[in-house]
Amino acid sequence: MNTTKLEYLLRMGDNCLVLSQQLAAWCGHGPALEEDLALTNVALDLLGQARMWLTLAGEEEGKGRDEDALAYFRDGSEFRNLLIVEQPNGHYGNTVARQFLFDAWHMHVLAGLSTSSDARIAEIAQKSVKEVRYHFERSAGLMIALGRGTPESHARMQAAVELLWPYANEWFESDAVDEACASSGVAPAAPSLAAPWRARVEAVLDRATLKMPGYIGHQRGGKRGVHTEHLGHLLTDLQFVQRTYPGAQW
Repeated sequence: MNTTKLEYLLRMGDNCLVLSQQLAAWCGHGPALEEDLALTNVALDLLGQARMWLTLAGEEEGKGRDEDALAYFRDGSEFRNLLIVEQPNGHYGNTVARQFLFDAWHMHVLAGLSTSSDARIAEIAQKSVKEVRYHFERSAGLMIALGRGTPESHARMQAAVELLWPYANEWFESDAVDEACASSGVAPAAPSLAAPWRARVEAVLDRATLKMPGYIGHQRGGKRGVHTEHLGHLLTDLQFVQRTYPGAQW
């Protein structure tokens, strides 16, 4: 078992799983029918990606845990997702801003993983990046539309960016797992994604007439299993059926 590769796979899978669960909570509650359907489709895309990453993680671990076991029977401290994806949905503008900041990073990291030295990782990334390019186009378009909308929508989007900005740097901080995966060609170096991410985000915020905060985010811990209280609430909903009725099937 390659423990560094396993950790990296869990990070990718957990990001997708947690954000998919967050977006699914909007099903039936979106501000318009078209938005409701579109956001649900993004959630399904991310769930599909989570399944691929976690299936591969289970194989790498070699302990007989499949995607379901990893999703439903790990405690919060065993999850490796970024803190930003577990932040509350809030109002729709908060959800859009969270999605946009994540999509911009997700697109770049998947592009790097598409040339991974690990053929299975490259295969998953090549499939996923096609979906995530659409995710980014959609969330960027909403940022621009809402930022340039009414004074109220502009103010709400500016506040949403500022609320989430403290969490928008964790993905560029490199630890032993990131460094090992980068040195072996498994994954791109985490800090190398910062400049292209910032340029892409700044370009969209400029078009949206929104200001980019002038500081670097400081919240971190998700990649090593230190989470906010919000993840516990989310996992309670996600894992309830399997924890209560192990092995239950629809």
